[in-house]
Amino acid sequence: MADYWNHNTAYHPWLVSLAATHHGDVLDVGCGDGLLAQRLAPVSRTVVGIDTDPAATHRARARLAAVDNVSVVEAGFADYPPAQFDVITFVASLHHLDLRASLVQARAMLRPHGELAVVGLSANTTVRDWLWSGACLPAVRVGSWLHRERRDVGLVVAEPRHGLDEIRRTAGEVLPGVTIRRALYYRYLMRWRKPAA
Repeated sequence: MADYWNHNTAYHPWLVSLAATHHGDVLDVGCGDGLLAQRLAPVSRTVVGIDTDPAATHRARARLAAVDNVSVVEAGFADYPPAQFDVITFVASLHHLDLRASLVQARAMLRPHGELAVVGLSANTTVRDWLWSGACLPAVRVGSWLHRERRDVGLVVAEPRHGLDEIRRTAGEVLPGVTIRRALYYRYLMRWRKPAA
């Protein structure tokens, strides 16, 4: 199955470089067609991709059939059995879920020094949000043109419900020390490392 570029896959290199520092066990929540899991496999001990969409997991299994250290599970994150991971990723999937409950669950599932990495979408709820989106538009259009963006890859999409200010507050309460920054392509990047104790 072919690679492609869009506003989500633009951040795959960031996630792969993060996973490479651990070379451990990775959980990709909302794995879609398995492209990120495929890219994480060479730098990870194991990768588990989970998704609730049967069509997506079917495509992911086809993509990853020859990759020994990756498994794909049709499951929701809230229903996933307790397990421990070195890295947990959410790419355009956290806004499909209960924000606080998902962050609490991810925190519990990370090993000490494990990392949570989110490429997220937020709703424009403030003037600052709208101004940022407008300022990004020229760069977004150029990036999409240069990379020949493939927008529709046949995966389930949803509109974000929470603004970035609310995401920051909730994440800060659940994950002390979390960093969240605005990024291009109407995304934010969240990163948190679990303390040793």
